[in-house]
Amino acid sequence: MSRLSHAEIHMVSRIGWLRAAVLGANDGLVSTAILVVGVAAAGSGRPEILIAGLAGLVAGAMSMAAGEYVSVSSQTDAEQADVARETRELRETPEA
Repeated sequence: MSRLSHAEIHMVSRIGWLRAAVLGANDGLVSTAILVVGVAAAGSGRPEILIAGLAGLVAGAMSMAAGEYVSVSSQTDAEQADVARETRELRETPEA
């Protein structure tokens, strides 16, 4: 019985960014909605509510972008340090 090789496409590689996108979108919507409700409950007018909502969206987007950049940079640094350590170990003790 022969086994045919075929390329399987798995979505596991996409789960990381999908999870981050869903979590970020949910967090952004909830925090902005709460901010708008709080400003509206304080008796502010429509222009103030819209400005607060827009400011919340912009601040949230900038915060998420900065957080993601720091997260990816940290992961890259850790992976590069791992590769450097493994390279040094292979050079110093190739028999291991």
